[in-house]
Amino acid sequence: MMTLDDDAVIHYLLRHPDFFIRNASRVEQMHIPHPVKGSVSLVEWQLARQRSQISQLEEEITLLMEQAGLNQILFKRLLQLQTELTAANHLQDMIMQLNRWAQSFGVASVNIRLFSDCWKIDALSDLASLALVRDAFEPLRIQRLKHERHYLGSLNDAELSLLLPATRQTGSVALSLLGEDEALGVMIFSSQDHQHYQPGMGTAMLDYLASLLPVLMKRWIELA
Repeated sequence: MMTLDDDAVIHYLLRHPDFFIRNASRVEQMHIPHPVKGSVSLVEWQLARQRSQISQLEEEITLLMEQAGLNQILFKRLLQLQTELTAANHLQDMIMQLNRWAQSFGVASVNIRLFSDCWKIDALSDLASLALVRDAFEPLRIQRLKHERHYLGSLNDAELSLLLPATRQTGSVALSLLGEDEALGVMIFSSQDHQHYQPGMGTAMLDYLASLLPVLMKRWIELA
């Protein structure tokens, strides 16, 4: 006598798809264990599964629609920002416009640091505070960014002192390398909230800004 197991039953049902039609009256009498109700009919169990699957699909669709709506809003705000940055009269004005825009999202500040080996920055000019020595940044890059373009999370005191010497009470940052093929500097969005920036968050906006800003900055400062 052959012993039936799960695979044998499933194989039989797959080969005989009309089984439930031929045995409809018996199927209606079948009951299966239920963690809350004790037992339910096979039909009721199947309907409950379908309702659960439909509910899950509805949640996913709602999430996609919400995400699409947020992306559309973000896209419009980025276009507005690009217009404002393009109209800036000088580099500090552009950074001020960027900060005003970011603060509307609840961000504390945005800072730009430019690698001194990539840009012609006069040590006596108003832009001297933007200069960052690449060798000093390299340990942070290895520790935080590794081979990525962005880092989202917290920084220790030494790292904050290097990147944001004039900023206090920084809980978390979104750190991005500026430029496309070659890193020309660093863009730092900072928040006082330790949970504001976390690994795994989307970086589409950061990608866009990290590529746009160096193009705009070349109006006022030359590449080395």
